[in-house]
Amino acid sequence: KATPTMANKGPSYGLSREVQSKIEKKYDPDLEERLTEWIVAQCGSGAGRPEPGRVGFQTWLKDGCVLSELINSLCSQNKPIKKIQTSSMAFKQMEQISQFLHAAERYGVSKTDMFQTVDLWEGKDLAAVQRTLMALGSLAVTKDDGNYRGDPNWFHKKAQENRRDFSEEQLKEGQSVIGLQMGTNKGASQAGMTGYGRPRQIINN
Repeated sequence: KATPTMANKGPSYGLSREVQSKIEKKYDPDLEERLTEWIVAQCGSGAGRPEPGRVGFQTWLKDGCVLSELINSLCSQNKPIKKIQTSSMAFKQMEQISQFLHAAERYGVSKTDMFQTVDLWEGKDLAAVQRTLMALGSLAVTKDDGNYRGDPNWFHKKAQENRRDFSEEQLKEGQSVIGLQMGTNKGASQAGMTGYGRPRQIINN
């Protein structure tokens, strides 16, 4: 039942097969279970459940609808994805996935944690899909805005960036210190060059 999604890719040969198997080794079945529990808790039973295993997980998320429901459930008022449509057409499914990715980035997931549409749709790198969902879960727990559902221990809270703790004045002070250092360096280098600027004065005398 689960094999047709993979069949359209055909076998991988040589180097690409080696690369693919390395990528697949990064896929974490325990993480799959945790992410499934979270998505169901977050979206409700309407999201269904995947067949256990990598292919089941891919099939569950592949049309982008569950992912779109997920990101919408984390935003109480302004839902980032206005239209969630189930479709069997490839381009519609990919479009739905990319809407999720844009919304996740706006939510705060960094570009380095983001999977590419083909990673999910073609099953190229499902470990990357897991990484994005883990980053999203961590952000949701960290924001603590009442929209997260499920066990908070499923995700690590993200460390708050220190730069947010600096006031604008402190940041300006930091910039002026750097400015002063650059100024003194420039002064020092020009001091030895003053001789070049003198000929005109000598001619004037």
